[in-house]
Amino acid sequence: MITLLFLILTAPGVLSSSTQLAGIYPQDPAVQIGTSLTATCSVSSELGLHASSLFWTLNGKRLPSSSYTVLSATALRVTIPPLPGSRQRSGDNLVCHNSGGHVLAGTCLYVGMPPVKPINLTCWSRNTKDLTCQWAPGGQGETFIRTKYTLKYKLRWYGQEKECEDYNTGQPCTCYIPSELALFTPYEIWVEASNQLGTAVSDVIYLDILDVVTTDPPANVHVSRVGDLEDQLSVRWGTPPALKDFLFQAKYQIRYRLEDSVEWKVVDDVGNQTSCRLAGLRPGTVYFVQVRCNPVGILGSRKAGIWSDWSHPTAASTPLSERLTGGSCDSKSGQQNSTLRRDLKQFFGWVRKHAYGCSSMSIKLYDQWRVWLQKSHKTRNQVGFSRR
Repeated sequence: MITLLFLILTAPGVLSSSTQLAGIYPQDPAVQIGTSLTATCSVSSELGLHASSLFWTLNGKRLPSSSYTVLSATALRVTIPPLPGSRQRSGDNLVCHNSGGHVLAGTCLYVGMPPVKPINLTCWSRNTKDLTCQWAPGGQGETFIRTKYTLKYKLRWYGQEKECEDYNTGQPCTCYIPSELALFTPYEIWVEASNQLGTAVSDVIYLDILDVVTTDPPANVHVSRVGDLEDQLSVRWGTPPALKDFLFQAKYQIRYRLEDSVEWKVVDDVGNQTSCRLAGLRPGTVYFVQVRCNPVGILGSRKAGIWSDWSHPTAASTPLSERLTGGSCDSKSGQQNSTLRRDLKQFFGWVRKHAYGCSSMSIKLYDQWRVWLQKSHKTRNQVGFSRR
């Protein structure tokens, strides 16, 4: 039995009598890509229209009459061949018209795919105060119709199922749970994806808030010169203030780059100290430096934390080498200096390589050599100028 849809057609160019009836069945259908659709436009006999005078349009384009079938004097059927995905999330417009082009009835046609199981569900807690979770749509991620993703969670053994409500994080497929989280108790977390063609559920992940803690970037990052050493900079920073009352051991990373470069070099061996010496830098050069933190072992957790964002870049420059600005007229002294450096090149190349990072032993060796080399160079310059 054909169901009629009662419409009051009052828009410009549309039949205006509220006593007239017209309808399309099925109404607002959803079909999978590659599936054909049959729809029927039925009109009241009171309109005085014969079904053979009607025609169909899809998204404003008239459908060929060869796809029509007159079922009765008041019913016209159209068979639409397999369709591609809908052009817009709000659906495609399938409309029935009279011979003059007036709209009799319309429906939204949704052509798409059922959702695929969401994947890569991960969560993190900022300073143990909240929880943010992010995931990726399964498959190619495109369903062509409006698909709703719902993050759900509960305490593993006895909690009541809840839904995350804040999806306005500025990131796709992300939801934010602001508070009321339990510590020392694991959660079950999963994502449900649903649309008019079906539902899919992600794998459930189990996590303790203390195992997924991240924190704010280290504060008060300072970068300064190391005396007159032209190829080193000292970096110091503060521990994350939000975790000052928690028992944990932080790990830090540093990265730095030249002012005119986009490539960062990362120092991994900083450990839990809050200062580091960068060595092997270019003299007279501006560097940008950033630091980030990983809170390890929050309140006894045995899992590594999650790296924070990088701190804001801090700029500093190395001193300009005197060998680039000074001069000497003692060619013999210059030759001796060249010979000495050539003889020690291999050894100090090793020292330079191992001074990269924050190894205190290698940095002390490197400092001693740099100080000695600069003093000897100053002495030779003074002798050279006095002879002039």
